[in-house]
Amino acid sequence: MAKSKDEGAAQSPEEFAREELRRHREAAGLTQEALGERIFVSGSYVGQMECGTRRLRPELAEAIDRELGTGDYFLRLARAFKSKHVEYFAAAAELEAMAAAIYEYASTLVPGLLQTEDYARALIRGGNPTALAEYVDGLVESRLDRARLLDDPTAPEMWVVLHEAVLRTAVGGYGVMAAQLRHIASYVRAHRITMQVVPFSAGAQGALGSLVTIMQFADAPDVVYTEGPRVGQLLDYPALVRTHWKLYDLARAAALSPEVSLTLIESVAEEYATCTQT
Repeated sequence: MAKSKDEGAAQSPEEFAREELRRHREAAGLTQEALGERIFVSGSYVGQMECGTRRLRPELAEAIDRELGTGDYFLRLARAFKSKHVEYFAAAAELEAMAAAIYEYASTLVPGLLQTEDYARALIRGGNPTALAEYVDGLVESRLDRARLLDDPTAPEMWVVLHEAVLRTAVGGYGVMAAQLRHIASYVRAHRITMQVVPFSAGAQGALGSLVTIMQFADAPDVVYTEGPRVGQLLDYPALVRTHWKLYDLARAAALSPEVSLTLIESVAEEYATCTQT
């Protein structure tokens, strides 16, 4: 008898972990919703871990082991899949790569997907002044790898709202900022992203926190990622997602139009370039 297409194919470690989670959950007589309640995530989140759209994170794996009575089995599986990204961002990075649309808000720093190498290096070194060069190089490389997501001319759709403070915070010096803002402008002019700037004159309007990312997917609910210094959080509860959408819409309403925003970005880039020359 002829073999099926997948018969005999090697199973990846990730596929094994997903099947083990489903198998142990069902053996315990728990639905996805019931397990989700016990580990403080939604049932859809458990489903996404089982189908591979979400990574089995160590902190969740530890909770799953506790609820299913599996010792440290799932924790060991989770630790085997070490991400190249910092731990608090690893799960968000995986979702980012699968998103159909990404909506970003940043209050002080350029979002990672739009950072140039020099900007990223200056930012990472600034937060890790005594780190070994190899450590900084690794973080810079992973950030640039993420940015390749935008090499596709159509997906994901991306809308970015920056506070004017992002343009005025001279990370890496005037030359680095001039190149960084021109880099952003090039994406806008190529019609790859939609960009708006919330001006200082908007006051409290459009203030949305330090960094907020809303991700939409073709076959899964929206997810929100928020980030602060050395900490990040994924939110998928519908009420919280709706709240962040309202705040994001308020930020867009307070921002300059995309055309005026581009003019401002390029103007500030030229200011930095002039400062570099003088």
